[in-house]
Amino acid sequence: MVEEKEAEAGGGGISEEEAAQYDRQIRLWGLEAQKRLRASRVLLVGMKGLGAEVAKNLILAGVKALTMLDHHKVLPEDTQTQFLIPLGSAGKNRAEASLERAQDLNPMVDVKADQGDVEQKPEEFFTHFDVVCLTCCSQEVLTKVDQICHENGIKFFAGDVFGYHGYMFADLGEHDFVEEKTKPARASQPAEDGPGAKKAKLDLMETTMVKKRLAFCLWKEALGISCSTQKGQGTLWRTAPDYFLLRVLLKFRSEKGRDPSPQGYAEDTETLLQTRTGVLESLGVGADLLPDDFASCCFSEMASVCAVVGGVLGQEVVKALSQRDAPLNNFFFFDGMKGSGIVERLAPS
Repeated sequence: MVEEKEAEAGGGGISEEEAAQYDRQIRLWGLEAQKRLRASRVLLVGMKGLGAEVAKNLILAGVKALTMLDHHKVLPEDTQTQFLIPLGSAGKNRAEASLERAQDLNPMVDVKADQGDVEQKPEEFFTHFDVVCLTCCSQEVLTKVDQICHENGIKFFAGDVFGYHGYMFADLGEHDFVEEKTKPARASQPAEDGPGAKKAKLDLMETTMVKKRLAFCLWKEALGISCSTQKGQGTLWRTAPDYFLLRVLLKFRSEKGRDPSPQGYAEDTETLLQTRTGVLESLGVGADLLPDDFASCCFSEMASVCAVVGGVLGQEVVKALSQRDAPLNNFFFFDGMKGSGIVERLAPS
């Protein structure tokens, strides 16, 4: 889809103003990659703290258009992590309240706010975008939208932040990209021998662009791995605890229709512990995989965690659209307590 849009634009390059605006990025990943970005339309669902970070990164990177979709109202706690929402916006729609500051980041990007509910959007709605990125969504919505994107060749991303923990998921379908490889250059025979000539031979390196392809699985397939098969059992036993924590939190969200809230800390902590037991038993792993104190780190959004996960998520969207460099396949988990992240590939094959 990205290549089709570039062809429709006639491959006419970018304007002098754009070249000046994106000079550093063009030097980093090349003109062709920037042209692909400038031809791309992105849908971003959920404008809480993580959504604000992703929006900022994509707008500054220079996509053609970004649509921010959110049907929720601004809550007082939103302004603690959502820097695009001005003070005094409580009660307003989150996407609309974010629009002015988002547009000011880069006037060359067409930024729009949509107050609709992602659950009510028809399939055709998503086909107008090159990338769909979902945050703050239930597991059922993630499964439905990813299926639509996968069938229509649209790059799909998902992410969330729960307290000190955050994740990112990518389904790029059959994704083609290029990455740089360096190799020794074949040097011509020097006119004279000596130490200087030998050093020149060793220093000669050339950079080539290598085309590659990666296959990604659906969201429902990544979360459908269980211990019912020997291979699934082996996969789960090798998987980091962050994955199981995500399963618990998504289960909580689906059952409660919300995330764990500091206002109901005691009750939600107990619910999280009960949910942990049920989820881990269904997956065939012991409840001790997530100690009881895990629940205390899953409330609200931490601004620093939003910044890290939003940075990685924004970077992966840019890589997917520009078709430069190897993407993360397919989960990234960040633990703010440890200050470290991990990439996991969870797929049926």
